[in-house]
Amino acid sequence: MARPPAVIDTNVVVSGLLTGEPTAPTCRILNPMLTGRFFYLLTEDLLAEYRRVLLRPRIQVLHGLSGDEVDTVLLDIAANGGLRTPVPAPEPPPDPGDQHLWDLLAAEPGAVLVTGDGKLLERPPAFARLLTPAAFARLWGIA
Repeated sequence: MARPPAVIDTNVVVSGLLTGEPTAPTCRILNPMLTGRFFYLLTEDLLAEYRRVLLRPRIQVLHGLSGDEVDTVLLDIAANGGLRTPVPAPEPPPDPGDQHLWDLLAAEPGAVLVTGDGKLLERPPAFARLLTPAAFARLWGIA
């Protein structure tokens, strides 16, 4: 049976870049994103959010990448993901700042959101499934 497409929240991408532990779930998700080892969905808004957060000065100090290097990482992510046009979600997210994630999930029935955001995990949408990075990496067999 085919696995549903994933939506990878910004906190997972950022954590994957920041962790120094290659066996950490977020690193085990980010590295295959960069090489296209599993199917995930993107919108222009989600890519812009990845960039915006990765270029925050306090985050940039932690990962040590220049703006050009961040853009190279994002180009690899964009090249391996499936770009979708979001549609209005049937219900709002717990945090209005995450509306773009709900709208992306609504655009692809069956998609799974991978997030470390406790607020989202506590109040998942009725129309989609949410997984922690550890659960996703385990279920998808990403090593």
